[in-house]
Amino acid sequence: MESRLLLCILLSIPAFASSDLLVTHVRNIKKRNAENDLVVNGIEICSMKIDSKVTSRFARNVITSRAVNRGNVHKEVFFDVELPKTAFITNFSMTIDGVTYPGYIKEKEAAKQEYEKAVSKGQTAGLVKASGRKTEKFTVSVNIAAASKVTFELTYEELLKRQFGKYEMFIKVKPKQLVKDFEIDVSIFEPQGITELEAEGTFITNDLQNVIKKTFSDKKGHISFKPTLDQQRTCANCSQSVLDGDFTVKYDVKRTTPDNLQIVNGYFVHFFAPTNLPQLPKNIIFVIDISGSMSGREIEQTREALLKILDDIRDDDFFNFILFGSDVHTWKEKLIKATPENLDEARKFVRGIDTKGMTNLYGGMMKGIEILNAAHEEKFVPKRSASIIIMLTDGQPNVGISNTEDIRTHVKKAIEGKYPLYNLGFGYGVDYGFLEKMALENKGLARRIYPDSDSALQLQGFYDEVSNPMLMDVELHYPENEILGLTKNSFKHFYDGSEIVVAGRFADINQNSLTVDVKGEGANDVLSFTTQQDAEQTAKAFQEQEYIFGDYIERLWAYLTIEQLLEKRTAATGEEKENLTAEVLDLSLKYKFVTPLTSMVVTKPEDYDNQAGIADKMTEAQAAPVVMQAPPLYLSRPAWFTSVDGDPHFIISVPQKEDAICFNINEKPGDVLSLINDPVTGITVNGELIGDKRANSDANSQNTYFGKLGIANKYLNLKVTVTSEKITIQNGNEKTAFTWLDSVTLQQEGLTLIINKEKNLVLSMGGGASFVIVLHQVWKKHPLHQDFLGLYTLKSHKLSEQTHGLLGQFFHPIDFTILEIHPGSDPKKPDATMIIKNKELTVTRGWQKDYRKDPKHGVDIPCWFVHNNGAGLIDGVHTDYIVSSLF
Repeated sequence: MESRLLLCILLSIPAFASSDLLVTHVRNIKKRNAENDLVVNGIEICSMKIDSKVTSRFARNVITSRAVNRGNVHKEVFFDVELPKTAFITNFSMTIDGVTYPGYIKEKEAAKQEYEKAVSKGQTAGLVKASGRKTEKFTVSVNIAAASKVTFELTYEELLKRQFGKYEMFIKVKPKQLVKDFEIDVSIFEPQGITELEAEGTFITNDLQNVIKKTFSDKKGHISFKPTLDQQRTCANCSQSVLDGDFTVKYDVKRTTPDNLQIVNGYFVHFFAPTNLPQLPKNIIFVIDISGSMSGREIEQTREALLKILDDIRDDDFFNFILFGSDVHTWKEKLIKATPENLDEARKFVRGIDTKGMTNLYGGMMKGIEILNAAHEEKFVPKRSASIIIMLTDGQPNVGISNTEDIRTHVKKAIEGKYPLYNLGFGYGVDYGFLEKMALENKGLARRIYPDSDSALQLQGFYDEVSNPMLMDVELHYPENEILGLTKNSFKHFYDGSEIVVAGRFADINQNSLTVDVKGEGANDVLSFTTQQDAEQTAKAFQEQEYIFGDYIERLWAYLTIEQLLEKRTAATGEEKENLTAEVLDLSLKYKFVTPLTSMVVTKPEDYDNQAGIADKMTEAQAAPVVMQAPPLYLSRPAWFTSVDGDPHFIISVPQKEDAICFNINEKPGDVLSLINDPVTGITVNGELIGDKRANSDANSQNTYFGKLGIANKYLNLKVTVTSEKITIQNGNEKTAFTWLDSVTLQQEGLTLIINKEKNLVLSMGGGASFVIVLHQVWKKHPLHQDFLGLYTLKSHKLSEQTHGLLGQFFHPIDFTILEIHPGSDPKKPDATMIIKNKELTVTRGWQKDYRKDPKHGVDIPCWFVHNNGAGLIDGVHTDYIVSSLF
């Protein structure tokens, strides 16, 4: 049901383009001038172009970016592109000084072996992957010599899906610096004709509005966005780019008939989207997880979303709520009609939803199915009505039947294909693979709800997608003896504003006509009609268009077939899964698609500063909050972090668990704590505690924060002192100081430091770990609190295995097991037993704040809290980490 085409172009280099000053050496501070605006760290991006061509909803996108090294030494250039998760990369190449190095699609294991062979030879591996809400990140890096040029070209294809009545192309624009020649060019050809075409951008100012050129007439549409260098600037004399945000193109097509059939070269595609039909009444069961892990923001956002959904329920709909924690609770014992009185009562019920207990997912699911089955058996709901189950959970089943395979078996048997099941997984603690399999087995789908500030809108947005069923039991019939390789042609529901797409190929490649019968149950009667098409009619419809990419219907069929076979493969086992795997692999290699079973390898010959990369495609079940990998490793690794912030709260990420552990350290103001100590790299980080302005009479509840941080590298003779007022760099006997009112990028041997005015600073030392220090400011006349600092570690894997300290000891892999989750003293925060380091600890489920992006409000990070100053978790006792001074 994904409808958005997402694309993000980022050509990045090892520097920050957002600063107002470039410090090349502490004694030589240079202000930016116009001639340097295009060059950042020696690299100029000469051009960046996004060229998209859409023919009958099928998009082929070519991204081209050219850069030149203006420096006098070799530089590393990164090419980053965020692609839709539903897109398949089909080609990538690098052209360096006129020589092109193409990518090759291979079976994943063979590609991995070739990649690792390149890495073992000391070649620089330059490809990484990452996953966001709707995107996957493709990244490649290459070292280019002084005065050399590089051109990156990436091609990918995707079928645009219709949602809420429009096809949408979403382009995320963030070039990171001014670009001499920047262009987005979108050409659309729809043989049915185009009814509307829009283009907008979150970064579009009044000055840029006129830069968007839009034209459409009959079957053709065109969007162009080509800002000049001055139009890209954030202000007249600024060197920062305003191009940072979302650029969206939307369109729809004419619909004189409910469907459109196209035949080209032995393949066909059938688009079906009837209009002006009355909406079917809905019977909706909401099955909601209220276990202890849903406490805090998750349950608040769930309540908020359900209240908004209740405002949208129609008066001829039926609904009910099933809540599951350790036990299962129902709002009503049967489906309830959506009268004004019942909706008011439901709102009161939703406002009172709170969390408790564990996760009896099985019990909640079976109760919801039981109520829905009873409503149909007793003919309590209209015969022509659409029944839907929407289940939301943030954890894994641990009460009742907890074996996920058994749950799937029971749920499938109980539903018997009668209605679709939609599973929503809140956050990253869920077994998403299980949710996806169970949904697909029951004619539905799964969707991850990301734990951000807009989670309530995500929940409501999903409901909007499935809240307007117009037809049920839709069947599209094609002559069996004429068609091969038919994609999915039966659908439980057709939703208003969407579209059904079916593709296939003819048994006889010379056949040039097709007859299709379509049937579906409407609100008032049966929809039934027949449509015919021949190749000559299709050819006539395409006479006007000039840029069709020849075999597009065949590729559209291959794309849709692979997508659906992968979906079937998700829930398959044994021989069936092996057969589906072989079929997907064969099509992926034949049509050169990067799918979950294939990879693309890019290499350069050894005589030219060898590079190697491998492009992989992830599935949502593999996704994490951010999945990002630094070269030269093959496997992707989440960019988890360790941090200390607040009073002071320590957060320790455990990537393999997709979870975190947290603890507090309670000591007195003036104490200095050892946070990181690496004897191999020579890097140390210590923090000095401060207290409130006025001491609390209760010494045990004294608030403390980090008021000063000291970061040093003894081998480089570098010391950086950070307070809430200033940043001091000591290089041997030389000292340089900045305040938090400065915006500075400082680069010197062994040190990169970026100050983002009154927000944070980013610091890297000697090629080792990087750190982000967040500034927390309070009201200057506050009677109690003071400004303080938070510390976040990035690239901690670059420190040695001998690293220690309150944070440093957790840069090595750590494992734990959670048992016996049970209610604690706080009903919103369950307790549990944690097995870690061969010890049993009593821990509490809660959350701490990540303030990297929002120093004022932060983002909640769920974690298991270890009490008593981290006793049993940290090595030794917490007083072992008190040191005599900042350095």
